[in-house]
Amino acid sequence: MKDVKEIILKKLEEVVDPELGVDIVNLGLVYSIDVKGKKAVVKVTMTTPACPLLGLILENIKSKLSEIKEVDEISVELVWDPPWTPERMSEKAKRQLGYI
Repeated sequence: MKDVKEIILKKLEEVVDPELGVDIVNLGLVYSIDVKGKKAVVKVTMTTPACPLLGLILENIKSKLSEIKEVDEISVELVWDPPWTPERMSEKAKRQLGYI
């Protein structure tokens, strides 16, 4: 059976920032995934606290994570520390957005 963290990460790759067209995992917005038994805590950030699509993205995250049968409870926490920087992006995202 797949590791639950892997399953969560795969689901989060389905959540795309509508403005940038890149998923939140490759953007480096997922800070941590902690699984204890049937409970998971996912910490995410946004590229800026003024993100106009914050509500939509959080809603999409919760919707995708609700599809996971391996956990009974998933909590999504929005964090701002450390602040997000473009260095957190994967090579794929950097290429897609013209950073490299």
